[in-house]
Amino acid sequence: MAEKSGGSKKLLWIMIILVLLSSAGAAAAIYMVMDQRDDGSADAEMQQAMEREPPIFMRIEPFTVNLADDSYGSRLLYTGVTLRVGNEESKAILEEHMPQVRSRLLMLLSGKQADELTSSEGKQQLAQAIVDRLNVPLTENQPPLDLREVLFTEFIVQ
Repeated sequence: MAEKSGGSKKLLWIMIILVLLSSAGAAAAIYMVMDQRDDGSADAEMQQAMEREPPIFMRIEPFTVNLADDSYGSRLLYTGVTLRVGNEESKAILEEHMPQVRSRLLMLLSGKQADELTSSEGKQQLAQAIVDRLNVPLTENQPPLDLREVLFTEFIVQ
């Protein structure tokens, strides 16, 4: 009987040691997998930061427009506009057709009243109207323009 209890104690200790070793191995494997995931996401973030492209801006020379008559009579708008485009192709298309671009902007602005343009909401609506107006193709078979934002660099209503 003494032999059986000594053998079962050895078996118990062997099982405890095996459980501890397998638990340590599993913990090490989980740690390594999690560490690789973190390195992968850090590498992806680093790669995105390296691939970040600078914005492409296209400046349109400032111009003065007669606004639509309102209760105060004839009013003027002096504005400078800069467009942020998504690619060089869009910038090149707009530069090639600058007379058409300026004409479309003048036609759009001359139909506005001063009251519409003095509030921040009015300026935001005007910026969206400019994007909508310039997204209409300037020539046949023109690829779509990638207009991202309209920035007013100068804006005076008199």
